[in-house]
Amino acid sequence: MEKSAVFHRPVDNLAYLLDNKTLHIRLKTKANDLQKVLLIHGDPYIWADGEWMHDMERMYLAGTDGVHDYWEIKIFSETNRIRYGFKLISSNEEVIYTEKGFYSTPPKDSDYYFCFPYLHNTDLFDAPAWVKDTIWYQIFPERFANGDPSIDPPTAKAWGSEPPAINNFFGGDFAGVIQHLDYLSDLGVNGIYFTPVFKASSNHKYDTIDYLEIDPQFGDKESLKRLVKECHERGIKVMLDAVFNHSGYYFPPFQDVLVNGESSRYKDWFHIHSYPVRGGERPNYEAFGFVESMPKLNTANPEVKKYLLDVGAYWIEEYDIDGWRLDVANEVDHKFWREFRETVKAIKPDVYILGEIWHDSMPWLRGDQFDAVMNYPFKTNLFNLLVNESINSTQFVENITRVYYNYPKNVFDYTFNLVGSHDTARLLTECDDNISKVKQIFTLLLTFMGTPCIYYGDEIGLTGGQDPGCRKCMDWDESNHNQDLKNHIKTLIDLRKQEKLLANEGSVRFILPTTENGIFGYEKFNEKYSITVLFNPERLEQSVEFGEASEHELIYNDTAHIDGSTLTLGCNGYAIIKAPRYS
Repeated sequence: MEKSAVFHRPVDNLAYLLDNKTLHIRLKTKANDLQKVLLIHGDPYIWADGEWMHDMERMYLAGTDGVHDYWEIKIFSETNRIRYGFKLISSNEEVIYTEKGFYSTPPKDSDYYFCFPYLHNTDLFDAPAWVKDTIWYQIFPERFANGDPSIDPPTAKAWGSEPPAINNFFGGDFAGVIQHLDYLSDLGVNGIYFTPVFKASSNHKYDTIDYLEIDPQFGDKESLKRLVKECHERGIKVMLDAVFNHSGYYFPPFQDVLVNGESSRYKDWFHIHSYPVRGGERPNYEAFGFVESMPKLNTANPEVKKYLLDVGAYWIEEYDIDGWRLDVANEVDHKFWREFRETVKAIKPDVYILGEIWHDSMPWLRGDQFDAVMNYPFKTNLFNLLVNESINSTQFVENITRVYYNYPKNVFDYTFNLVGSHDTARLLTECDDNISKVKQIFTLLLTFMGTPCIYYGDEIGLTGGQDPGCRKCMDWDESNHNQDLKNHIKTLIDLRKQEKLLANEGSVRFILPTTENGIFGYEKFNEKYSITVLFNPERLEQSVEFGEASEHELIYNDTAHIDGSTLTLGCNGYAIIKAPRYS
């Protein structure tokens, strides 16, 4: 037994509340090292005859990342207190693992064991329940639909008349979105994520001029209020994009610093290294990625903090939005985000707070800052498997298992999964126009844990390269739509809504392929039944032993069939299978 690989701490992703009586406990061990793990647990204050009284229950092996195995169990505590340890069983050894080390027999004193002192309801991770059932749709407002040509920018081109560029405009606006809300409802969408709508000079609006004004090319205050109201009438939530890490170059306080230098009352709103202020490749002030037009805001400054917190409150109070997506969230200090959460949750307790973070995000997900982050590792690994073909299915399952177990389950349920955005090449283009691969990717997106997001136009097969190529005008001519792809996405959304296991109910077990690049997937299950989602990443037909056909219902598939106990999947095929559970 490799004891150095055994790891547990009663915090974060390894021990957390599911409710005020239930604790979810995980243990990491060396891959393929242990045959069985038992949890020893009990109330630390219940003793008899000078010994601590405890129970023992078997943990189940939930997944492996090739380096570690992950064991987990749900434990009910009637008294809200628990001490616990682990009995580790390998082929040739049995040991007890506790907070104080390894022992040959269970210590009699509860003080030796891991401690979760009290299960407080107030310590539950508290994200808005509605998010777990939300299908997001990302809209780049300038390119979705032009509903009111009278407010077009002076240089606006005819809709879709030329390729997207960093500096051209086509007149997309709120009126255009309103005109196509029925289209989104028909698709199954019940959440819209808008890229920034604040007043700005660019077409992307990440260079804010005024955080309290709507960009006039999108409409006025009343048009946004109407948009939100009509969304809500259709059961669609609305999330706006907040750019609080940096402002735009023409943000009045920054312009004041440029003019007045060290005498500006706004000089401490930014991180200015010297005077006079100068831009260029390496500005003498902090900026997002050294981009001179995006000076970094000093969120530790009390005036800046108040201004931005007021902004966060204003759009909720004035427009009744349902969520904030926070741009470059990892470069803003934690203290600010804690105050931001307190501010916006006091106004609307079920507002969704989503951070843009590309790396391990646990420090932001302890219940005091964000409700979720954008799950870029999901996209990266999925594309490495199916688009770049730089990893095989075994590596994919191992990588995504590691990502999943980096977070508590009830945190991962809210994570924001995406396969396309305004920052990346179009999905169909990435897949070299291979619709089978695109359909397979959407099957993964819409059946995986978390909350999925569709980038506008990906559902109809819109193409385009990297930014700005990925920001084409939406094509509203249905004769140009890939109806097969769109219907596939609609079917998956319907299935996700009907079968709650395909969303975020129940538990999950990852399925490693039997060969290096064989059929892989995941099983989602509760006490009564399971739904298994399987994929074939290869360009040839593959089979896997699965179980008796009479026990399994093939509820959705492409090129799949079951013959006896054998499931066969064609090239880039997928299968969603429902079956009863007896244990």
